[in-house]
Amino acid sequence: MIHPWNTSLFRQLSADPEQLPHALLLHGPTGVGKLDLAIELARWALCQQPTVEGACGACDACNWFDQGNHPDFRRVEPVEPEGDDDASPAKEAAKKAPKKGGRIIKVEAIREITEFLNLTAHRGGWRVALIHPAEFMNPAAANALLKTLEEPPARVLLLLVSHQPGRLLPTVISRCRKVAVPLPERETALAWLRAAGLAEPASPLAEAGGAPLAALGYAEPERAARREAFLDLLARPRQLDACQAAQTFQPVMAEAWGWLTRWVHDLLAQRLAGQTHYFPPRTEALIRIASASGLAELLALQRELAQAGRWLRHPLNAQLLLESWLIRYSEIAGART
Repeated sequence: MIHPWNTSLFRQLSADPEQLPHALLLHGPTGVGKLDLAIELARWALCQQPTVEGACGACDACNWFDQGNHPDFRRVEPVEPEGDDDASPAKEAAKKAPKKGGRIIKVEAIREITEFLNLTAHRGGWRVALIHPAEFMNPAAANALLKTLEEPPARVLLLLVSHQPGRLLPTVISRCRKVAVPLPERETALAWLRAAGLAEPASPLAEAGGAPLAALGYAEPERAARREAFLDLLARPRQLDACQAAQTFQPVMAEAWGWLTRWVHDLLAQRLAGQTHYFPPRTEALIRIASASGLAELLALQRELAQAGRWLRHPLNAQLLLESWLIRYSEIAGART
């Protein structure tokens, strides 16, 4: 589906099929519908009766595509390395960055794509390949893609979807047309979330940084209850039992890291600009704690949390790590509150 805030962008890209570049790099924040936009572009390119509004949805090509067996389309996504039993995240919001020892797109998958793109199309039209998230390509895979990017066959469309394009090789980026998929206007996002069934979408949308698809996941009732319980602890740093909190929230380590990271960001935003970005309902507590916390210490904790996010799925001891962060936070925020 094309989300309403991406409709105009889709129309721009589909205005003239003959002017399509051989490679598009769709990039932007997690949760703004980049993957859905890429899928609809692929479906449109392969459709036998396409329009600027999208694929017709009725032709043989659309039926094949919808059933997942169109012969001129390939999709590549990360796989777990051999020996890694860790379950992959269920939601795209969790797929933020490649982690050491985590999911990758292997060179073999990219070689299969390049071989496929050099074949003759079954219907005499486009051949389309979608790579998501493109930053999960390891260096060998990215280099294997370069030849196709440099010398693309005729009527080939490569769609790269990236949440963090800075992690891609510069040589890959330079050979794609870069298309930014931005956050929607706040009112547009709120209206879409209400239509999706959220009675009070403002809070999850704020936590998601304005990304509607991420907000939809954040509003899941059990997760929302965990968030409020965790924020209750952060709002009382002097009473925070770091050991008990770490034991309680260790099973949802990634969520706890995200909440603590956003909370520290809001503390800094209060200190520096008098603003609350992620947790507006907690503004009173944030103001109180920010005014009593050292700026340099908050900045140091923010840097540590940001660095930890790169390998968060494979910590040596999740409970001990979370406990250490909470101890540091309570020392910074609880000294004078």
